[in-house]
Amino acid sequence: MDELHDPEGQATPVWAIFSDLMAALVGILVLILVWVIGIQLELSQSLEQEKQRRLQEEQRRIALEQALADPLASGRVTFRDGRIGISGNVLFRLNSDQLQDEGEALLQTLVQPLQVYLAQHNELLMVSGFTDDLPVHRGNQRYEDNWGLSAQRALTVTRTLVAQGIPEERIFAAAFGPNDPAVPNLDEDSRARNRRVEISTVPRQDPPSPAVDASVDMKGANDE
Repeated sequence: MDELHDPEGQATPVWAIFSDLMAALVGILVLILVWVIGIQLELSQSLEQEKQRRLQEEQRRIALEQALADPLASGRVTFRDGRIGISGNVLFRLNSDQLQDEGEALLQTLVQPLQVYLAQHNELLMVSGFTDDLPVHRGNQRYEDNWGLSAQRALTVTRTLVAQGIPEERIFAAAFGPNDPAVPNLDEDSRARNRRVEISTVPRQDPPSPAVDASVDMKGANDE
């Protein structure tokens, strides 16, 4: 009977409680350490991917600039931030989308370097049209605003480049109107610089694989 009421037999040793607490604490610290290491690895991978992306962009820019060495040497074409710039005054008359002979000849000098570049890079060419901030002349019945003018100019350059040898599946047109000026529209000289066409490269997305297409079709059939 005395053994049943022995207080020393019922008490849990303090060292056992302390040991359990320490084990739990160590487990939590290990989990935190693993989480921190995982975050660091993820950040390291992200930084490495960003470095690789910037390196590839710089390599593409250098390759394109080297391919355009002769047209750039003529001084009628500029190259800034990976974009080929052509003055609108060389290509078109004011408020017109009809390509001038000088402009057509200039575009022809770009075709061979661009063909070489496209053959080596899985990219597309984006032809962008820009205008100044002045409204289209009232007597012009072809365009409602600068958006329409810049769009038609971009299309004219795109179609001319295709006719001169650029594959049509590797080029498209875009219009910016008076937006994104190269310089502030302060006077006639600055407005002339903003009336321009730019050619830039953009990554080309690979078409989805047949397996992906089939799965999408099956999902659509099941939904019906």
